[in-house]
Amino acid sequence: MANVKVKPDVKLDTNCFQHEILELVSKQRSNTKKVSILQEYRNNALVSLFIWNFDDSVISLLPPGDVPYADIKEMTSVGGTLSDQVSRQISGQEKSVGYNGVDGDIRRGRTSLRNEYDKLYNFVKGGNNTLSSIRRETMFINMLQGLDPKEAELLCLVKDKKLTDKYKITWENVKEAYPDVRWGGRS
Repeated sequence: MANVKVKPDVKLDTNCFQHEILELVSKQRSNTKKVSILQEYRNNALVSLFIWNFDDSVISLLPPGDVPYADIKEMTSVGGTLSDQVSRQISGQEKSVGYNGVDGDIRRGRTSLRNEYDKLYNFVKGGNNTLSSIRRETMFINMLQGLDPKEAELLCLVKDKKLTDKYKITWENVKEAYPDVRWGGRS
């Protein structure tokens, strides 16, 4: 009889990052397992991200594509778009600079979408109509700068409704996991 190795189920911390949940779901082969994990780690931030990404009635008020950004301190050395900087941090090519200007690891001084999701309404149609485009884009850039780089990358994907470009999660998985979510009629 052949020995069959059974992989133990991976358990995430209860306060894990949203990208960690999506990475775990993406690794699952069966839709049943994907739905089960989505249900297990359900939180308001995750549901908000799925609604923004998959609900056609949610219209982003941010420009599509890479987020342009160059901090005054970085214009001479690094520059580029915020998306470029996030990619460099994720790949380990660049250290993160903390709020006090001291090099640190990429999680130090960073927040998560779990802590910031309640501000996402500012970036979609019908959310906060009092903001000017410049103010809205500045708020978005500031939020991205404060987030863990992988959380920032995730938010940029959702902004452009491109979550499925990176993660193997379908709208059908989400609808099955969260049957109570109302789809449509949001903007």
